[in-house]
Amino acid sequence: MKLQAYTHLAFITFVLVACSEYYSENDFYSVKKYDAHMHIRTSHDAIPDQAEADRFLMINVSVAHSDSSLRAQEQFTLNQLAAHPNRIRYITAFSMEEWDSADWEEHTINHLKASFENGALGIKIWKNVGMVEKDSTGNFIMIDDLRFDRVIQFVIDQNKTVLGHLGEPRNCWLPLEQMTVNNDREYFKTHPEFHMYLHPECPSYEEQINARDRFLARHPEMRFVGAHLGSLEYDVDSLAKRLDRFPNMAVDMSERICHLQYQSNTNRERVRNFMIKYQDRLIYGSDLGMQPTSDPDQARARLHKR
Repeated sequence: MKLQAYTHLAFITFVLVACSEYYSENDFYSVKKYDAHMHIRTSHDAIPDQAEADRFLMINVSVAHSDSSLRAQEQFTLNQLAAHPNRIRYITAFSMEEWDSADWEEHTINHLKASFENGALGIKIWKNVGMVEKDSTGNFIMIDDLRFDRVIQFVIDQNKTVLGHLGEPRNCWLPLEQMTVNNDREYFKTHPEFHMYLHPECPSYEEQINARDRFLARHPEMRFVGAHLGSLEYDVDSLAKRLDRFPNMAVDMSERICHLQYQSNTNRERVRNFMIKYQDRLIYGSDLGMQPTSDPDQARARLHKR
């Protein structure tokens, strides 16, 4: 794999500087860093100003809710990009509205073309694919559906990246009290619509992962980043098998670092060896951001603490 292809997605490495020297906390302000998964939904300067102070370059990630939502998100991002050209990059998304219409692919490609011309590094595919969206016959739309192929090929041809939040942590299919980490318990307690244990009519965890793997196998040239440890957060060995099988795959760690910590409690060396072996394919992301209603001082403090 040509790892240099990932450089514009800003890999964070925190690895060996010289034979016997490592970055430490004391180097925080002197080292250039990257947060590859953020959600800034405002034109306020608080987040970019904090990123400047902490020496972070941020990648702002759009999320597909609707056409109107995407337009608003992209406008916020373009405002930020104009005001802070050295501090922000972005990833666009596409709407699933009108999926069954004959011109959905053409409409989506035109939207992505305009975003790429505005500087988007790639696209995000959200968990609504596989967990929410249905076709006209009532079947869940999975990511290995052939109708995505033309859109994905356009992204590949433009030398852009696909960021895929496909599926959820395996805990999502368990009762709250059986989940392994507090982060998941807190999220699914407040987002029951995505707590798949409560929705047995939806595709299973295995169906989500298998569809994603088939999607990757069908597009070997696609540069793919699996958001949130590729929804394989529960087991570094399972994730390693995918990284070995799909050489153009990387993952971000946003909101899933706690799962690495959980595994290291019982097998520290396994997690450590995994991170050393795949260090160039593990991307740092905070999954933080700011909304128009957010308190600017609180948003800055939270980002800096994270």
